[in-house]
Amino acid sequence: MRAIDWEQQRAFLAVLETGSLSGAARRLNLAQPTVRTRIFALEAALGTPLFTRSPGGLTPTESGRALHEHARAMAIASDAFVRTASAAPDEVAGTVRVTASEVIAVEALPPILADLARKHPRLVIELSPSNRNEDVLRREADVAVRMVPPQPYALVARRIGAVPLGVHAHPSYLAERSPPTSMADLSGHRLIGPESDSPTLRAVQAAGFAVELGDLAFRSDSDHAQLAAIRAGLGIGICQVPIGTRDGLVRLLPDFRFELETWVVCHEDLRGLARVRTVFDALVTGLQAYLN
Repeated sequence: MRAIDWEQQRAFLAVLETGSLSGAARRLNLAQPTVRTRIFALEAALGTPLFTRSPGGLTPTESGRALHEHARAMAIASDAFVRTASAAPDEVAGTVRVTASEVIAVEALPPILADLARKHPRLVIELSPSNRNEDVLRREADVAVRMVPPQPYALVARRIGAVPLGVHAHPSYLAERSPPTSMADLSGHRLIGPESDSPTLRAVQAAGFAVELGDLAFRSDSDHAQLAAIRAGLGIGICQVPIGTRDGLVRLLPDFRFELETWVVCHEDLRGLARVRTVFDALVTGLQAYLN
């Protein structure tokens, strides 16, 4: 057991999450034989196989699956360790990991981060666009933009406001079609929406339009893919009103309203770090301007 080192465990986690030695090698920027050697060494130290070969790649054994969360927690802690050591606590320098939803990360944050980079050129931002709420308490991210109220325990949170969502279409789509004036009129149009159940779909249904997934002409569970489809003139869909206004999309059915409460969150232990505090404050200010 004393022969186990972190590099062996890191190789195990990469193989587990990519499903193959080649995928793990690409993730870790290592040669495939090096990854294989580390896996063999870890299995020898533990005295148990961690993977079996299958037509689809490497499948974790029961022991391998049981170790996943422990290895993942160590990876998170290792990444947080490196970020914490990337600069002195009183410097606005070093690495800060930010997570936000797909649309906010791609559409709203880049101008805010560009302004931040001009003011603090030694600051490095890791941005994770994900609709999964990365755990700030576990230090998966240093600062998070969340669309759900955060749990108060050990967190510093600022409510930004509510991001309004509305029904939109590109002018090119409406050039040859009559714009809908009621929810009932949507049934004659090409509709853009999710592949599976979602809060926005339920909000449309609650507003009186009995739309089902099978009625949608373009379906994607990626909010950003839906936005791209609206921009391309593929049909009518729902997007954030500030984006629709900025991009010249036509807002339809203005009586339909659905809002996303928005918060900026960080761990209370990180608020004292100058770089985290600076990013936190910049996101609060920038997102308030985005909403207004």
